[in-house]
Amino acid sequence: MKKLFFLAACVSLMAASCTGNKSNDDNSAAAERDSLQRIIDNKDQELNEIMGTFNEIQDGFRRINEAEGRIAVADGNLESASNKEAIRENMEFIQSTMAQNRDMIAKLKDKLRTSSINADKLKETIDKLTQDLEAQKQRIQELEIQLAEKDIVIAQQDEAINSLNNDVENLAAENTSKSQTVAAQDKQLNTAWFVFGTKSELKEQKILQNGDVLKSGNFNKDYFTKIDIRYDKEIKLYSKSAKLLTNHPAGTYKLEKDTKGQYVLHITNPTEFWSVSKYLVIQVR
Repeated sequence: MKKLFFLAACVSLMAASCTGNKSNDDNSAAAERDSLQRIIDNKDQELNEIMGTFNEIQDGFRRINEAEGRIAVADGNLESASNKEAIRENMEFIQSTMAQNRDMIAKLKDKLRTSSINADKLKETIDKLTQDLEAQKQRIQELEIQLAEKDIVIAQQDEAINSLNNDVENLAAENTSKSQTVAAQDKQLNTAWFVFGTKSELKEQKILQNGDVLKSGNFNKDYFTKIDIRYDKEIKLYSKSAKLLTNHPAGTYKLEKDTKGQYVLHITNPTEFWSVSKYLVIQVR
């Protein structure tokens, strides 16, 4: 009986021992699986970050190329202020985007150096991005030089145009001044003064003194009427008696009566009529 009990106890111990070993093996395998999954997850995350940065860089190149295209279109008319502003804004955008790409490529290189990912192809791609960035930088520098040269040419053209405009304005001002001077001289040459009045009225204004006409230096000039001899060729005297007291060539005028029997002076040759004197004095009654 004792032997049977001892044998049963041994079997129980052996069964318990086998169960314990199996549990330990299962726990170890699970731990290895978890560790491997974490490594895979970390690599996936790292690779996703790298590819995300790579896509951003590619998008940056695309936007730079589009900006270059807009500059080429605006470059067709640099004289336009709006086109100049568009070029300036696009150049600033290109410089800013290139700087961002440069920073992202540098960070991408640092990440690959410390990364557990062994991606030779990816490293080659990054090297190609670096080369593309340098080529784009060179192209933008050449574009800046071309735009600067055009600005110089345009500035020179603007200076020449401004100088020409100034010359034209000065010439126009000079011509205007000359025209005004000529007009003033012409007006003066064609200006005359006339007066008619009774003998007593003329004496009162010191126009007639002691039988002499306009001999007094202080006769009343405001009593005269100013006319333009080119247009004023008829003077109504409103009197049935009229006599010219100033000297005017015969045959250059006519004294004729109107329907009311009042005299009207008709100047038939203004140039000759006013050649002796620009003052006309007529005595009426």
